[in-house]
Amino acid sequence: MLIAGFPAGAWGTNCYVVAPAAGEECVIIDPGHQAAQGVEDALKKHRLKPVAVVLTHGHIDHVASVVPVCGAHDVPAWIHPADRFMMSDPEKGIGRTIGMPLMGELTVGEPADVRELADGTELRLAGMELTVSHAPGHTKGSVTFRLPEAADIPQILFSGDLLFAGSIGRTDFPGGSHAEMLESLARVCLPLDDSTVVLPGHNQQTTIGRERATNPYLQGLAAPRRGM
Repeated sequence: MLIAGFPAGAWGTNCYVVAPAAGEECVIIDPGHQAAQGVEDALKKHRLKPVAVVLTHGHIDHVASVVPVCGAHDVPAWIHPADRFMMSDPEKGIGRTIGMPLMGELTVGEPADVRELADGTELRLAGMELTVSHAPGHTKGSVTFRLPEAADIPQILFSGDLLFAGSIGRTDFPGGSHAEMLESLARVCLPLDDSTVVLPGHNQQTTIGRERATNPYLQGLAAPRRGM
């Protein structure tokens, strides 16, 4: 497995380029503000061919480079329908005061091919299987992407702005809900094995085990009981 991740732009949003190995097809996760050049550098370094862009949610710091990246490689972008409107109208997702200082340098709009995600979907892209979990709380259409454990590689969760190392995503933006965030954390994150590697939308990677033991927002939460 090859994962090339880098923080991009004014918000330091993590963009990930994911492939089974160098020289193969790949998926791009969350190409945000000023991420296009970093994406191109990763593609060239590892000799990769993109087949899709997938988005954990619609905030502009995660989608600002979707149009140029998709256009350059003629690939679709996948997003949950509840967040799709933010690609064309980012102020409705983050508010005018936060968004306006950078609006003049952002590419706003949808790429030519937009496809919608649903909870439980298994995306088979670039020889990989990404399991989609709807995880509202940060936004109504937030999702995570999970890669299964394989050989000596642990399960990987691309958590977007649901779960961070030692923290969680904000819930004070339009469409945010602290109650929904806690429900999503309990339903999506807590059932995962402690060894699961978490690659978040901001800051450093972590593991489910570390967050279960130390993240104050997970304390007191319980995973939903599985049906008999």
